[in-house]
Amino acid sequence: MKYRPYRFLSVSILALLGAIALVPNLAQAQVNQLPAARSETQIAQATPNLVELADSDDRFDTLTSAVQAAGLADTLANDGPFTVFAPTDDAFGDLPEGVLDLLLEPENQDLLQEILLYHVVPGRVPASDLETGPVDTLNGGLAVRVDPDKVVVNNGSVTEPDIMADNGIVHAVNRVLIPPDVQNRLAAMMPVRGLW
Repeated sequence: MKYRPYRFLSVSILALLGAIALVPNLAQAQVNQLPAARSETQIAQATPNLVELADSDDRFDTLTSAVQAAGLADTLANDGPFTVFAPTDDAFGDLPEGVLDLLLEPENQDLLQEILLYHVVPGRVPASDLETGPVDTLNGGLAVRVDPDKVVVNNGSVTEPDIMADNGIVHAVNRVLIPPDVQNRLAAMMPVRGLW
């Protein structure tokens, strides 16, 4: 029998073509095993905005109610970014008796807005970027002091820094920060003097 190299060659070519045809199927099988890439919408939904973050954290229930009462929810849910020194429920509980109820009354919405905006700094400012000195908020300046073991903001301390939101950063604080002129106006509105 005569040796026919072309027959061996044609069989080899057919085997090679079959293997090549399998490659896309193997590649697709491997791709199907990979986790699906998340869309931008899914990523955005995974990280809450500042309002959603406060609403989902039971330490900020009073703040959430105050933001709604002040009509600032849309502002703090937008693109920002903002850095919020967020008073905890305990911080609101430390206000002089009657002050929170007064602030939540509809006729005092402007006053409540002034106080809440005093806690909001334009831009994304992580704790590592905070320095001793004045910090401009959406309603005046705060005094920040950075110590080795804590960050002091006016007369309050940051109790938990760098809580990340989609449109900013929250630093939990243990005091409600109130501008001096607003303190004076509140004191004049309350029946008992000497609130601060």
